[in-house]
Amino acid sequence: MIRIEHLSKQFDGKPVLQDISLDIHEGETMAIIGRSGSGKSVLMKHIIGLLQPEEGRVLVDGVDINRISYKQLRQVRTQFGVLFQGGALFDSMSAFENVAFPLRTFTDKTEAEIEREARKCLELVQLPDIGDKNPSELSGGMRKRVALARAIALRPRDIIDDKPTSGLDPETSNTIDELISNLADQLNVTSIVISHDMHSVLAIADRAAFIHQGRLHWTGTIDELHRSTDATLLGFVRANEYQIGYPELIAEKRS
Repeated sequence: MIRIEHLSKQFDGKPVLQDISLDIHEGETMAIIGRSGSGKSVLMKHIIGLLQPEEGRVLVDGVDINRISYKQLRQVRTQFGVLFQGGALFDSMSAFENVAFPLRTFTDKTEAEIEREARKCLELVQLPDIGDKNPSELSGGMRKRVALARAIALRPRDIIDDKPTSGLDPETSNTIDELISNLADQLNVTSIVISHDMHSVLAIADRAAFIHQGRLHWTGTIDELHRSTDATLLGFVRANEYQIGYPELIAEKRS
């Protein structure tokens, strides 16, 4: 389980996160939602130890990740797969080499084992035949899928998806959502999805946590989100749904 306790962070004296406490349960898909600049990605970076808080702590399976050695933290990070917002593929490497990179870096597998695992990951994201292509030869959606294949290469227990559908058309976004949901079930992982795309959140999440002005304003199940009368949460949801032309949730909340 991942436990965030009273976490606060500032940049140049400006509060970005304030007293955030949140439990992410094993095996669930938790969506961290909120407006741009609300602190969602900053929270994600704390979960994997890329940032340290001014106050509070992050516990991964009971271990305070800010009170362990770098070697121990590096080991904790191997249980996380991260799909970065832009994919963050290495342009100088083929799709196959990108997926093989964490296997070569963090394991002692033979080249034959690495090839087998990398090919299998590409198959899991429905791209079995593009291993020899470079990222520049792939569409945006395909690059995201290769990045997702790389994120699962070490068979992590936890996957963090940072704005996985950002910049994608609706059809490609649906494909990414389906892959994230299916992989969570197939690999039995805990998923943390950082997003302001409510269509995606409704499709894949079990629970949602709404960050507003650096604070955890609301958390609950997707069913509870549908029933919520919280004005601040509804304002965010309605604005988001109007932007992407998906009015069903708004209509339901008005009824």
